[in-house]
Amino acid sequence: MIPENEFLITEENMYSGALSCRGCGWTLLARYVSSVMGPKTVYVVPACCFSIIAGPNPMNLLKGSVVHTVFAAAAATATGVRRALDRQGKTDANVVVLAGDGGTFDIGLQALSGAAARQENIVFICNNNGAYMNTGVQSSTGTPTGARTTTDPQGKKLPAKNLMGIIEAHNIPYSATASPAFLMDLKSKLEKAREASGFRFLMVDGPCPPGHKHDPDRSIELARLAVETNYFPLFETENGQFNITYTPKTQVPVSEYLKHQGRFANVMQDESNNGLQIIQQQVDQNWKHLSSKQNLN
Repeated sequence: MIPENEFLITEENMYSGALSCRGCGWTLLARYVSSVMGPKTVYVVPACCFSIIAGPNPMNLLKGSVVHTVFAAAAATATGVRRALDRQGKTDANVVVLAGDGGTFDIGLQALSGAAARQENIVFICNNNGAYMNTGVQSSTGTPTGARTTTDPQGKKLPAKNLMGIIEAHNIPYSATASPAFLMDLKSKLEKAREASGFRFLMVDGPCPPGHKHDPDRSIELARLAVETNYFPLFETENGQFNITYTPKTQVPVSEYLKHQGRFANVMQDESNNGLQIIQQQVDQNWKHLSSKQNLN
C-alpha cells in the first residue's frame, strides 16, 4: 500500500543534472509533472527560472519536447503547438505550459486570459514563488504582503493578485492549487488536468531558497507550513464545482510559516506586530471566503 503522502513515480521522465538551486521547488515540480504527463508531452516554457533549469540547447532536462518562448507568449505559443499537433493527428500528446508567476500573473496574463476564454486544449502550470526570481528577485503582482524584494526592500505593502479568482471567472473545466508538500493531492490534480479537455490551470506553491531566504533543506517543511497555516490553501474547481481538498486539523498561526523566511524579516522584527496582524487577517479572510464557497456546494 502506498503511504498517504508518497508520490510513487512509476516512470521517470526527467534526466539528472538539473541546473537549479538546492531546494528549488521548480525541479521538484517538473519531476512530478513529467511523471504524470508522460514522454509524449510538449512543454512550453517562457522566460523564468525553469527556462534556465531545463538546460541550453541541445540539452533537455525533460523527456519530451521543450519549446522556449518569450515572456508574454506562453499560452499563445502553446495554442499554436496544440493545433499543429492536432493537424498531424497527434491528439494523444499533451501540451503543458511551465511558467513562473511573472509569466502568469503579469507579463503573460493577456495571452493566458485569451487562451482560457477560447478554451484552448492545454494545461497551464504556474510555479508561484512570489517574485521575479530569475532576474534578481523583483516584486510581481504575485508577491505577497510584507515580502521583501529588491524593488520592495521594506516589504511589499499591497496583497498579491487573486489570480485563482481571475482564472475561475473564465469558466474553464479545471483549475486547482497544489503543493510539493502534499504529493498525493498534487498527483490527483495533475491526473485530473491530464484527463480533462479544454483549458486547465494549476497554481503550485514554489519554495525558493534564494528568493525566500530560507535554508534549502527546509523547502518542503515550509511548503507544508504554508498549507497548514492556510497561507496557501489547497482547493480545486472542477466543472464549476468548488472543493477544498485539504483542511488543517489544527489552527496554526501564520507566524510559524513567516518566521523561517528572511523575506519576511521586517514583518517578524516589527515590535508593533502590525504587519503580522495584517497578514493573519488576510489569511483568515481568504479562508473564510473559500469555506463559504465550499458550503454553497
